Amino acid sequence: MTRSPRPLPALDGLKDQAKRLRAALSEDGQTLSHSKSLELVAAQHGFRDWNTLHAHIGNRGAFDPYRLGARVKGFYLGQPFEASVLGVEALGSESGRYRLVLQFDEPVDVVTFDSFSAFRQRVSCRVDGTGRTMEKTSNGRPQVELLW
Repeated sequence: MTRSPRPLPALDGLKDQAKRLRAALSEDGQTLSHSKSLELVAAQHGFRDWNTLHAHIGNRGAFDPYRLGARVKGFYLGQPFEASVLGVEALGSESGRYRLVLQFDEPVDVVTFDSFSAFRQRVSCRVDGTGRTMEKTSNGRPQVELLW
């Protein structure tokens, strides 16, 4: 199976997904054991089984929104992009902020003037858990906005 490039929720979130799946199927008259629902959630995320998924994420408590190699998309200086995460650094355990290095699939023109262009393909930024930078452009928009 191919693993999802999206970040995984914490263990509690995955267990909650399994409970909701089991409840939804139960409403349709389909019975499903809790262990089978865990296996289905693992398969949804591209893992062979629940034990493999559990070992992959460990027992971390908080949502870890960014990981090396993940695919992301969003806006950089107002321009849309799709990119790979080349670097991740947590900036303090309590801050919920991360330094990311993004490699854009296609270079992004960072100049809004018609008379010239300047393209960037790799940027470093500091984002919070919502995927936005504190730094803003002149129009008040965050420099980087990641979409989920």
